[in-house]
Amino acid sequence: MRRNWRKIPWHLRYRTAPKLASDLRRMSIRLTHRHCTVEFRGPVRLGPGFTLHIPDRGTLIVGNGVDFRRNFRCEIGGDGRVEIGDGSVFTADALIQCTTSITIGRRCALGQAAFIADGNHKFRDWTKHLLDQGYNFRPITIEDNAIVMSKVTVLNSIGRGAIIGANSVVTKPIPAYCVAVGVPAKVVEYFGPPEMRPAELPIDA
Repeated sequence: MRRNWRKIPWHLRYRTAPKLASDLRRMSIRLTHRHCTVEFRGPVRLGPGFTLHIPDRGTLIVGNGVDFRRNFRCEIGGDGRVEIGDGSVFTADALIQCTTSITIGRRCALGQAAFIADGNHKFRDWTKHLLDQGYNFRPITIEDNAIVMSKVTVLNSIGRGAIIGANSVVTKPIPAYCVAVGVPAKVVEYFGPPEMRPAELPIDA
């Protein structure tokens, strides 16, 4: 009996209270985003610091079992669309900025301080301030089972099952089943089916 009593504080701290807080955050999001499209397609966990900024008619679709652990923020401008597949996980301090579309597949894992944006500031007109030059936009897709380690900046698409090393900056598409690291991120290893191996990748990589 004593052992069962000891479990009660643990259960309240790690099961009951987090679920209740997540449910309240989800209710608040629904009530304050009736002007746009926000869908949670099944149970999800909205951790502390979960925030949305969708001032226009943007769209956020979240699949079943997605886990936003702490300080997730999503900013969607205009008619932008963000879709997150079933079972994906955001650990902490993730930021998504979208004006066109960002699609994240099933069971993707995004590490601490991951940043995903579908636009880059234009900067080459020296007669104008960077903030006055607009953006270059590109839709981004992160395919199923991709792994994005801590402090990665994602500015382009990532293939199925690919792994992006910590502190990398993805500026060009990363093929499926590749390990990519660095600034800018470059493929250093391939571990997928032989028939899908990128032709430009050396055999020993």
